[in-house]
Amino acid sequence: MAHVSLTPKPMSASFPGALVVLALDLGTTTGWALRAPDSLITSGTVSFRPSRYDGGGMRYLRFRAWLDQLAADAGPISTIHFEEVRRHVGTDAAHLYGGFLATLTAWCEQREIAYQGVPVSTIKRHVAAKGNADKATVMAAVRARGFSPADDNEADAIAILLWAIETDGGVR
Repeated sequence: MAHVSLTPKPMSASFPGALVVLALDLGTTTGWALRAPDSLITSGTVSFRPSRYDGGGMRYLRFRAWLDQLAADAGPISTIHFEEVRRHVGTDAAHLYGGFLATLTAWCEQREIAYQGVPVSTIKRHVAAKGNADKATVMAAVRARGFSPADDNEADAIAILLWAIETDGGVR
């Protein structure tokens, strides 16, 4: 089940005809944030937790179908930024991340959509002024910017999107 919060961009500046930019925090519960052409930012989470009857690849097929639906609803996505994780706590987490990353990059290549991984410390430094900020600090920093993330996954996606927009991370 997806959680969606419609949160207008807190800055009053408008970017008419802005490019559609998607930011993702990849995982079983994927956080996402999207800037539409009218500069409205929407965000939420979506779960790709498998049911007991799913085969090993079903979560990735559901992820790809979700990307297809998001692109159909949002209009042409110009660029996707995602959290580039280099260290995982466990082997399962590393395997899941790799599966989501492979699915995402293949999906982007097929549609000629630019994509970029953003290091975790870069995201945290940008939004919370500290490269090793914990989850609570990142959530507080995102809330201070006027957003209401439901959890750390959504907060991370919003932080990635803010980084992309504010540093011109390929989004003009």
